[in-house]
Amino acid sequence: MKKLLLLSMLTALVGFATPLFAADPPAAPAAPAAPAAPAAPKLKDPSVEERLADLEAYVGNGARGNVANTNLATKIGGPGPGHNAFQMVSAALVLFMTLPGLALFYGGLVRKKNVLSVMAQCLGIAGLVTILWWLCGYSMAFHSGSPFFGNFDWKFLRGVDSNPNTDYGAWVSHNVYSMYQLMFAIITPALIVGAIAERMKFSAILLFVALWMFVVYFPLAHMVWGVDGYMNGVWNADAKIKAIDFAGGTVVHMSSGWSALILCLILGKRMGFGKESMSPHSMTMCMIGTGMLWVGWYGFNAGSAVAADNVAANAFTTTTIATAVASFVWPMAEWLFRGKPSILGFCSGAVAGLVVITPACGFVDVSGSVIIGICAGLVPFFACWKLKSWLGYDDALDTFGVHAIGGTMGALLTGFLATANSSNSNIVSNLADVGGKLELANPATKNGLAKLVANGGLWVEQVKAIGVTLVLAVVGTVIIAYVVKAVIGLRPTEEVESLGLDLGEHGEEGYHS
Repeated sequence: MKKLLLLSMLTALVGFATPLFAADPPAAPAAPAAPAAPAAPKLKDPSVEERLADLEAYVGNGARGNVANTNLATKIGGPGPGHNAFQMVSAALVLFMTLPGLALFYGGLVRKKNVLSVMAQCLGIAGLVTILWWLCGYSMAFHSGSPFFGNFDWKFLRGVDSNPNTDYGAWVSHNVYSMYQLMFAIITPALIVGAIAERMKFSAILLFVALWMFVVYFPLAHMVWGVDGYMNGVWNADAKIKAIDFAGGTVVHMSSGWSALILCLILGKRMGFGKESMSPHSMTMCMIGTGMLWVGWYGFNAGSAVAADNVAANAFTTTTIATAVASFVWPMAEWLFRGKPSILGFCSGAVAGLVVITPACGFVDVSGSVIIGICAGLVPFFACWKLKSWLGYDDALDTFGVHAIGGTMGALLTGFLATANSSNSNIVSNLADVGGKLELANPATKNGLAKLVANGGLWVEQVKAIGVTLVLAVVGTVIIAYVVKAVIGLRPTEEVESLGLDLGEHGEEGYHS
């Protein structure tokens, strides 16, 4: 039996192997050979000097050598670790501003029956905006396309990988930059919550924010910061309005502040407004939130340099000075006009200083930041104290007085105070030795900004940008608010509002006693 099995296996093996050793059939006539494709040119290995230039570019946040010379290889591929780490930390700090900074700041200012509703709104907006950003928001805001919005080539963040996109940063990963900008997109609509706190349905807020991002935020971010944006005076030589906004005076604060005013007017006043006490339930919580906002704002402002360089250092310094000055001036004005300096005054002054310095922090020097701090401590103070009572609107947490008034003033003051002495290479200070002579190497100077700064005409461009932002925010908010009102309604029932949004909409309480 074993022999029979062995014979069968041997036969099968011979049958399998025979074709392998059989004579080849007659070959068919060979087809004429196709012409060989030209060989791709071989990239030139960089010399020691060129490699050193790459390293110097990394340290100075300049373009690497193989960007200017496409025939040159590079020994430094991908992002620069130092700048990339700085940008990731900055992104985390900006998120820290919203969660938990803004949630605690706003949460402390509302009545205790609504504290969780504000926190739920901040969390809900963070999740919703992130989904929209992944879907197509980042592509609409930052891809090249038209002067008013980008295209959809980066939908679902396709193509947004760990290599730098040199339109926005020579040494920072594109996906890190997109996450950094996402944090701005999260906090901007969250700021609106302050004006309509305690009286807008959670579902209505989410629908409003979803529509507002497409109508207001994505187009405005592209116009101001997109590489071919309509108002990007720093990087777009063809910009129709050559305005400057370092970290979001128009994009973040003006858009949210003016939208907040319109929305609170359409929504109407809180039940009992002017008849019962609506004092903050926890100034302790508000103070903690203020501190977190101040710390997180360094990521907001210094991080907008998109590198750990001299521009970031200048923004860090001017942010500190302006904020400290405003946080002192506001309560001193309170003390003078109202008899006592309040903790709310210190907190409001700090936030106002942060808001007003935001568009200017990379473009002004320290003296300019002191001027901004004084203005930030006085003008929003009077807006929140007098203007609000004169006009009678119910801006619950003073979003309009601080962010709309402050953001608008900051954008305008940037036009007057921007200086070549700010250490900002985005204006005039970056010089390159080319062919033995010094030439201005920064695109901003070639766009005419240096002349505007020197001749004092920049404020005109700033006024134009303010006008465009104001119209877009106001008109967009009016349309969206009435659409949401018609579809699902804006306000909760009187019973829910009286009970409190914490229990009425979320089934929870912030405090148990």
